[in-house]
Amino acid sequence: MINIFLALAGLVTIVPAAESSQPPVQSRSGSVEAQRGVNQSAATMRVADWIASSGDNTSLPYIIIDKNNASLFLFDAKGKPLGKVPVLIGVAVGDEASPGIGSKNLAEIGPAEKTTPAGRFLAKFGLAAGRQRVLWVDYATSVALHPIPQGTSKERRRQRMLSPTTDDNRITFGCINVPMAFYGKSVRPLFQKKGGYVYILPDTKPLEEVFPPLRVQAVMNGGTP
Repeated sequence: MINIFLALAGLVTIVPAAESSQPPVQSRSGSVEAQRGVNQSAATMRVADWIASSGDNTSLPYIIIDKNNASLFLFDAKGKPLGKVPVLIGVAVGDEASPGIGSKNLAEIGPAEKTTPAGRFLAKFGLAAGRQRVLWVDYATSVALHPIPQGTSKERRRQRMLSPTTDDNRITFGCINVPMAFYGKSVRPLFQKKGGYVYILPDTKPLEEVFPPLRVQAVMNGGTP
């Protein structure tokens, strides 16, 4: 298993006045959004509508991650929106995990392999290296959701998360980094008992290829598959 996880550190969630002329947005979960804001794309809204109308989440809480906009949206088991935050994702653009990547050490992973795979995942909490509890999105490929780890200050991950654009949010080996406060106050309480679903939108693949039920939904709505 990849030794990705060091002791997890907190993320200061206040944008200093010198970095932004706009006040930070305080969400209901207690986290502060980046100055660029976090808004739902058309793809995110389409997937959210499908989940809510079909009950695809099987009465479990769920998360939608929009990789192209480096954003995360959290919902309870009934589909009620609970929060939205910026995230950090894999360096490489791509929607598939490289074969065997879960058994590689960090030094063995090439730049093109550092992808955050797209798809529907049943996520549950479990132990990672250093006996840290993380939300495993896909254990087989060592993709987890967790706060920014210690030992990454040279990568300026906190600054990347708080920056006004999404261009610099690709920095991880494939895991999804979220603000510490949001992780502790919103994600953990919802997912710690039974887990939940994580829907990761694609970078390059058609949305319907990653989530086939959307084809049926399009036809039923009078569109084309």
